[in-house]
Amino acid sequence: MARKGEETKLIANSYGKLSSFSVDPIEKKPFYHYHPKSKIFSVGGIGCNMSCRHCQNYSISMSPAGRKRTTYESPEDIIAFCGKEKFDAIAFTYNEPVIWFEYIMDIVDEAPDLRYVLVSNGLVCEDPLRELCKVSDAMNIDVKGFTDDFYMKVCGAHLADVMRSAEIISEESVHLELTYLVIPGYNDTEREIEDFSSWVRDELSPETPVHFSRFHPDFEMMDVPITPLETLFMCRETAMEGGLNYVYVGNVLDDEASNTYCPECGALVIRRTGYLVEIVALNGDRCARCRKKLPIIQ
Repeated sequence: MARKGEETKLIANSYGKLSSFSVDPIEKKPFYHYHPKSKIFSVGGIGCNMSCRHCQNYSISMSPAGRKRTTYESPEDIIAFCGKEKFDAIAFTYNEPVIWFEYIMDIVDEAPDLRYVLVSNGLVCEDPLRELCKVSDAMNIDVKGFTDDFYMKVCGAHLADVMRSAEIISEESVHLELTYLVIPGYNDTEREIEDFSSWVRDELSPETPVHFSRFHPDFEMMDVPITPLETLFMCRETAMEGGLNYVYVGNVLDDEASNTYCPECGALVIRRTGYLVEIVALNGDRCARCRKKLPIIQ
């Protein structure tokens, strides 16, 4: 429970309660176009505002406050640790960060010069989302599927709310990447991927990086098989044919589907093998061969 009512007060019950922290490759979030090859200090709490039946972090996302062992760290503690370890960026991840809204804003107030990124399901009201956009350098939004029926049955939410959040982030010019976990038999039809890709192209941008990620059985969906490789590559091909310039496949080792290529001249710009990253032909935010400006922040 992220919040609880006490008489006339609403208490942020999970404020500052850390369940997880680590130093991760930025590609693990996943961000492929935001400070590639860098490391980021990652923190997570407990709780979520969705109830996804396939959640791979259910031990923290579905845990009420007080049941999961946590460590309290004040905003000052977090920033002091970053200063000691010389971290210049923080990722709010692992569980849903928007339920930590007050905590995130207090950390930002403590050190506004650090960089902040969020990995979110996108289920957030417009006003706090726009506030987060003012202090966030990048966001990765999980688009769980592309029908409202899937969202209601599997996640307990509505697709339109997530779509609107992604559109607001794009409007606010925050760097945005999308992750789509491909679940066999649930959200993997070619028509659904076509609809998703058309929305990204028309309402966000053809330049938006999209990650199609491989499903592994977990939580309440242990009876669902791992995503076949051919399905993942169908999703990538469909999205690219639909006009998206940067489409990746995640949770598998495949160099071509993880690499970044210039859409203008075809040059290999960034090579990735797992979390081994090599910047091959990138000058700032431009292709080193043809000088096309690319949506990559270094």
